[in-house]
Amino acid sequence: MAATRLWIAAAHDPAHRNGGWAFVRAGAGGETLGRAGGDRRTTRARMALAGLLAALEDLPPGEALAVVAPRPDALVLHTLLKPPAEPPAADADLRAALAKALGATTPATRTWTLAVGDPAGPTPAAFAAAWADLASDKAKAGGAFVHSIPRPNLAKVQGL
Repeated sequence: MAATRLWIAAAHDPAHRNGGWAFVRAGAGGETLGRAGGDRRTTRARMALAGLLAALEDLPPGEALAVVAPRPDALVLHTLLKPPAEPPAADADLRAALAKALGATTPATRTWTLAVGDPAGPTPAAFAAAWADLASDKAKAGGAFVHSIPRPNLAKVQGL
């Protein structure tokens, strides 16, 4: 069974404390989906976790995932893949929801891999990073939101 591919990125403006996230998901059946969101008074780690949770919302339990994220976000997500001896206390609500979505608390454990992606080239990782930056700016102006990325924009993503 082929894994669903997921590119995720987060952005954060420490001066204004707003942040954004975005993901592009390519299913094994060829369907492509993307969403972006953001919030005020947040952290980059929280945005990375919120983005992953949003990406998992409508996936069937147990479906395998291949996740690619920029290094700062991959370091946050790695704590879900291989939990440290002392779990991070921050963002406990998102971490609990992700543990459930990833199957860590149920018998149908989801298998997933995590890789560091370089958002510098014309790749789905760069596309997600650009949308995360845009989402961060939008959250600064208007507060919390989640929107789908338009299909015509997703059709232009190189490397899917």
